[in-house]
Amino acid sequence: MARLGWQRPRAPEPLPVALHRRRIFVLPTGYGAFVAVLLLAMIVGALNYNNNPALMLGFALAATALYSLIQGQLVLAGLRAAALHAAPVHAGQVLQLRIDLEMGTRRVRRGIELLLGDARAAVSLEAGERREVALAVPAPRRGWWTPPRLRVSTVQPLGLARTWSWVRPDVRLLVYPALEASAAPLPEGEGERPNQRRSLWGDEFHHLREYRTGDPTRKIAWRPSARTGRLLVREHEDVAGRELLLDWHALGALEYEARIRRLARWVVDAERAGSRYRLRLPRETLGPGIGPDHRHACLRALALLPPA
Repeated sequence: MARLGWQRPRAPEPLPVALHRRRIFVLPTGYGAFVAVLLLAMIVGALNYNNNPALMLGFALAATALYSLIQGQLVLAGLRAAALHAAPVHAGQVLQLRIDLEMGTRRVRRGIELLLGDARAAVSLEAGERREVALAVPAPRRGWWTPPRLRVSTVQPLGLARTWSWVRPDVRLLVYPALEASAAPLPEGEGERPNQRRSLWGDEFHHLREYRTGDPTRKIAWRPSARTGRLLVREHEDVAGRELLLDWHALGALEYEARIRRLARWVVDAERAGSRYRLRLPRETLGPGIGPDHRHACLRALALLPPA
């Protein structure tokens, strides 16, 4: 049914998306088809034997079944998909896709199911409630990824029919490059420039200096700061600590995608080691820097490199 061209929506649509009766479909389940055959047999038998009480029971049950189809459509009618977002992960990992659903009417909605590929989730919404639903989806290849169509469905209230609708959000999510399986050692740091002395965090005590935005709080010298009335930070001398250069051109022996995986691994390892690093790519150079923003910028640049 998902491959039929007449189903809506045919193209990605911007969020928020509200479900209305023209985009909600209803088809009987296997249990519903069995009940329909059973009711048909009851009505035909009652007509054959001219049994009015049996006719009344058959038509009453048929009316109840038809009314349940209307109730199933009302469970989805008015539901809004307000937003869809996910934190970037590396290719091959599990992407936690988060969907914001909201209901502005007074009716309580029970038994709503979300299906995206093989990922499933169930949710119930109270009147006027907004809830975030998470779907675990395997992250595909690196770069921008557009989620496929999301099915919103229910079998409420009696399970006789499945009521569903499709949502195809116009959203792009970033997927970082896959990390190299075997962690290669980080490259050696660049040499210091003449007449330039660099002070990094190390093991030997060096001096106190003024606090700068971004300094870790664990390095603040609280007692000297209290005595002087200024926020001071302990700075150490690291004679071996140098700025790392993660150079694309230095990996000429590797294939194109292998270079990207190696550099992504180095970015993650350098961040964990607390080392300042610079990423040199064919068309741009990022850094030097350290921290979550610099890490994201480097991994984003690697993810958006053109294909080989």
